[in-house]
Amino acid sequence: MLDNAIVWRSIFLKGHEYCRVLYDERFNYLIGTAVFSKDHRPTRLDYSIKCNEQWRSLSATVSGWLGDQGVDIWIEVKNGGGWFINDEEQVSLEGCVDVDLNFSPSTNLLPIRRLNLEVGESAEVNAAWLRFPSFKAEPLKQTYRRIDENTYRYESGGGTFMKDLKVNSVGLVTSYPGIWEVDL
Repeated sequence: MLDNAIVWRSIFLKGHEYCRVLYDERFNYLIGTAVFSKDHRPTRLDYSIKCNEQWRSLSATVSGWLGDQGVDIWIEVKNGGGWFINDEEQVSLEGCVDVDLNFSPSTNLLPIRRLNLEVGESAEVNAAWLRFPSFKAEPLKQTYRRIDENTYRYESGGGTFMKDLKVNSVGLVTSYPGIWEVDL
């Protein structure tokens, strides 16, 4: 099994997702496709996220469909931290570092890689959370605590949402209890 590619089965959305982590000499990438059903509407979402060497989000695209609704979203971080979605500035996202795709476990990798926490350490991050199915973005405070070599406690919503995420050696989630699991 390659650690930089994964297939998940969604328990919550009843579908699958494929994701691959790629690197070049200057950038890190997450590229994937999620196929599932939401409220009996077939959904296919392709995404690509580009990060710098420190795993800070630089841009992201999400395209596909949700039932008969087309999806075509371009997210870009400009001018040292200004967030834009489809060329419209998103002032509410100022201070965010990571893109978080609400429909995917892939984006948990971004703060996990960037923070590089030791066992027992924790950190709070601000994410630009692209909600599903509205595709509206909002800031979301998140906390990651490294429990052991392959487990991170993820919290958001001021602690109202909490899951212990299992990850592989690259940082891709292998178990997101009750929501996603590896399907190989």
